[in-house]
Amino acid sequence: MNQASRQSPVVRFFIGLWDAMNFTRRLIFNILFFGFLLMLLIVIGRGDGQAPLLERTALVIAPEGALVEQYSADPLSRALAQSMGQEQGEVQLRDLLLALDSAAKDKHIERVVLRLDGLGGGGMASRRELAAAIARVRESGKEVLAFGAGMGQGQYQVAAEANEVYLDPMGAMMLEGLGRYRTYYRELLQEKLGVDMHLFKVGEYKSAAEPFVLDAASAEAKEADLYWMNDLWQRYLADVAKARKLDAAAIAQDIEQMDVGIQAAGGDLARYALDQKLVDGLKTREQFDDMLVERGVADEDAEGGFRQIALADYLARVDRSALAAVDPRPQVAVIVAEGEITGGEQPPGSIGGDSTSTLLRQARDDEKVKAVVLRVDSPGGEVFASEQIRREVVALKDAGKPVVVSMGDLAASGGYWISMNADRIYADPSTITGSIGIFGMFPTIPRALDKIGVHSDGVGTTRFAGAFDITRELAPGVGEVVQAVIDKGYRDFTGRVAEARNKPVEQVDEVARGRVWSGAQAKERGLVDAFGGLQDAIDDVAKRAELGERDDYGVRYIEKLATPFERFFIDLAQARIGQALLKDSSLAQALLGERLPQMAGDLRFLEQSARPSAGVPVKSLAHCFCGL
Repeated sequence: MNQASRQSPVVRFFIGLWDAMNFTRRLIFNILFFGFLLMLLIVIGRGDGQAPLLERTALVIAPEGALVEQYSADPLSRALAQSMGQEQGEVQLRDLLLALDSAAKDKHIERVVLRLDGLGGGGMASRRELAAAIARVRESGKEVLAFGAGMGQGQYQVAAEANEVYLDPMGAMMLEGLGRYRTYYRELLQEKLGVDMHLFKVGEYKSAAEPFVLDAASAEAKEADLYWMNDLWQRYLADVAKARKLDAAAIAQDIEQMDVGIQAAGGDLARYALDQKLVDGLKTREQFDDMLVERGVADEDAEGGFRQIALADYLARVDRSALAAVDPRPQVAVIVAEGEITGGEQPPGSIGGDSTSTLLRQARDDEKVKAVVLRVDSPGGEVFASEQIRREVVALKDAGKPVVVSMGDLAASGGYWISMNADRIYADPSTITGSIGIFGMFPTIPRALDKIGVHSDGVGTTRFAGAFDITRELAPGVGEVVQAVIDKGYRDFTGRVAEARNKPVEQVDEVARGRVWSGAQAKERGLVDAFGGLQDAIDDVAKRAELGERDDYGVRYIEKLATPFERFFIDLAQARIGQALLKDSSLAQALLGERLPQMAGDLRFLEQSARPSAGVPVKSLAHCFCGL
């Protein structure tokens, strides 16, 4: 009998456990070793460096995706998508501005080429900021050329700032004006489905929930919408006319007679755009590229045959945001509040009462951060979450750190709530803001249940027990309770605005009541302090914090950081060897699909806000469906 068989079961158990521990130790060591080896290979893969940027290079800006203030996908998802050659679907405004402003000063960049067919999203304010950056490139003495196979009026607002605009002979480009039409569901909900939507609001112009209780827009909604939309449209015409050296009134008249003009052009929309002097010529993509070869430097290895650098490659050279965290200078922190405001932790591209407040607290606790710019692009949302963020703005100011708000395309309702206590509010004249009002909605579905033979019944210990159960009719007194909550929310809103803006409550109420204003109209009414973009806000807050000239302080965005695990895979995905490994990897594609944001339909604001919270059967909402 061998020795092993003579050992007791207990001894054999501990010997086996020891062997398992040794195996685990060796396995972990090997994993760490090969992980280190993989990282070394990544460094080698990335160590080939960037090719030198040659003289007389054309910067080609051809963004694909929606223009946003902040990516809605996390860094790992974007890196994985990029490594597999998938489109990102979004382009950050800050990146385009950085590239254009850098190109204006870069002696190696001879001209900027704009191909904006793939640029979507964004509002008039962000497109005006982008157009202003293009104008700065022109003013530096560098040529800007734009080409499109087909451009909408949003893309054209940017392209019009180029020295020359070209359109494909088979393309199309026409201006048509601003329109805003919504779908109304009352008949479907109440008559077809038997769902009764009970609306509680303050402000006759607060039209956010009208589609659920009406079949068409109210007279007040049409009046308010047309007022601010006309202001934006007149500014659009003025901008295009100035850039193209045309008369704004003549452009407006041509649009009114568009049917006649297009018939005269034989239905040729490209020829029509040329006749209206909206473009300088009609060229195919090949003809446009040939022109760039003639004006620039030929490069047979480059797409189009001319010396060029793509936007992503140029940003890799000029973007120093990764170094901002170790910058020893005092800093201005920029915090982006983009999207709808809801409670709790929310991903980038949306605003969470907890997550955005955490970023503001991070800026308050960081000794290097001396001032904060809050960049707001939001239609609003939940009142309590908005109030959480507003309190953090006040706390920053109480800590001696000035806060300036830079409004983007939209800062209305809850978006204004989180902005109002800033030391100064900047907006573009075309920013959509205001909508100071509160509403709440409560559906009841007993009639819908009746249609399918389902009924609700039971007992409660008090008159209001179960009163907020949507399967029951709205009990007597419940409507009065909800309206009282909404009335109180409106008093809170207007009272806080009055205190923050140093105005009587009665004066605030005159410009509130849910009414939406353009940035220019808001400034006239004291809701906005000054016109300007993000850089104006940065300059202002740095001056308030006495940080000196621009070179004396740094600017960095405070955003949710990637975890070390995510950072590792981001580095892997961005390296050449990593891209080769991941491009055809089903594992990587599975990771990407799991981490990409859910479809917008799964996160609809009203669906989320209708979910009851502890102690809150009906939420007060400060939301504005006022985007274009």
